[in-house]
Amino acid sequence: MAKTAEGIKVKAHPEQNIARYERLFDSFKKSTQGAISVAELVARLERTGISSADPRLVGALSSGGSAGDAQLDQSQFAALCGRSGGLVNRALTGALAIPDFASFTSDVTDIYENLRADDKGSVADYIPQLKRVPPDLFAISVCTVDGQQFSIGDSSRRFCVQSVCKPINYALTLEEHGPEVVHRHVGREPSGSGFNELSVNGEGLPHNPMINSGAIMSCALVKPLQAMADRFDYVAETWRRLSAGRPVGFNNAVYLSERQTADRNFALGYFMREHNAFPDATDLLSTLEFYFQCCSIELDSVALASTAAALANGGVVPLTNERVFSTGTVQKCLSLMSSCGMYDYSGEFAFTIGLPAKSGVSGALMLVIPQVMGIAIWSPRLDLLGNSVRGIGFCRELVDRYNFHVYDSLVAGNSEGGKRDPRLKKDQTAIDGTVRLLWSASIGDLDGIQAALAGGVSARSQDYDGRTALHLAASEGHIDVIEYLLDHGADAAAEDRWGGTPRSDAEKAGHPEAVSALRGPVGPGPGRPRKTTS
Repeated sequence: MAKTAEGIKVKAHPEQNIARYERLFDSFKKSTQGAISVAELVARLERTGISSADPRLVGALSSGGSAGDAQLDQSQFAALCGRSGGLVNRALTGALAIPDFASFTSDVTDIYENLRADDKGSVADYIPQLKRVPPDLFAISVCTVDGQQFSIGDSSRRFCVQSVCKPINYALTLEEHGPEVVHRHVGREPSGSGFNELSVNGEGLPHNPMINSGAIMSCALVKPLQAMADRFDYVAETWRRLSAGRPVGFNNAVYLSERQTADRNFALGYFMREHNAFPDATDLLSTLEFYFQCCSIELDSVALASTAAALANGGVVPLTNERVFSTGTVQKCLSLMSSCGMYDYSGEFAFTIGLPAKSGVSGALMLVIPQVMGIAIWSPRLDLLGNSVRGIGFCRELVDRYNFHVYDSLVAGNSEGGKRDPRLKKDQTAIDGTVRLLWSASIGDLDGIQAALAGGVSARSQDYDGRTALHLAASEGHIDVIEYLLDHGADAAAEDRWGGTPRSDAEKAGHPEAVSALRGPVGPGPGRPRKTTS
């Protein structure tokens, strides 16, 4: 899709795409045969966050030859640019979710290094196997809705998802039964009590799916008529799809350890059964076993970031373009993650961070930035509320640097606090200001001109062809705009790439009044032509 000056999206014609791909092709070094190096292409893609191992590009980055000398001719390059929704084209032109990915990942690295020395908190000790995890392990992984990826730290080390399984199981129940049926058995309000509190709401239901009782209820609703092995395979396969095919394992030792120390969860199950909260014919012991198994699923931070990105992307996995959940399911899931996802810290997290998230006592934290990216943080040291100390620290630093808080949009353009928007291209604010200035000059919109200059745009700003606002106003004969620009520093002698000046443009267009205004002085403005003597 292309954009007009009014911001209306229009479908690009194939001829426009071909011309665009030709320009991109010309930006590479050519061999004597007129082909480009795949190695150079891969290097440029990886700087944008797109890996050569990206599933969307499998088999597309070779045309014969060894890995080091593979080449693409122009037609092959054009075909590649047209694949996967124009992924390569968008990456090379800075049109992905985070255009300046290198700067963003530099900040992530900086935050990671700042937090490495934080040794506050301790690993979960009520599950013996979790207590044995080395406490200083630390990983951060990022996946944007366009599939840009970055990881740092122990990102290949697998960990149990624990409570991070809760939003996924809840989403599966919504897909299978719909919200009306699901919420006959589980509420959707914060509990106001501990995550494993022995309590139900006024209707005798668990308060929400993000606490233990509600997660047990979700497990009762996931494929209840199937055999236990098939139910587990169904959940594990969902994780594999969300992880874009990365390995998803199962930690039997953690499962057995958790099962042996699950008195409170058994008590929750019987308490809910006493209140008739479960669907008819629910096998309580099988449901509890299934819940412990779901908590013991293992993956790494790269896989968890992909999962978070799928939620950020409305249920579509960015790296495979596969839809796993409907947008309605994701909307409801993120809503409850926002209000209930961080144990007894959920309200404070919503206040200070303002993003949907879910934590687990393994030290995992899944953060979702809707329509932008998913982030996974894993660090086993927990605070007193059961959340990863470094995970919370990362989230705080991230929203201190970037305008990701859900209500940062209320102060868009406000530089207080120095927050940045990584969704903008490099110098995008200046680019947008220049476009606004030139567009306003071309249509004679003096209010638009004044607003652009008040916003810090220079009256001498030029487009790619060296055209200034004065060129455009002169071409259209907008006298009031010409005089205003001259009074505010516009250069009457500015030349475009063809050597044209505002005055020559006015002459060609037949605007004698504009020619006169550009010939002699009308006031003391710095952009005025010098007074001539004759």
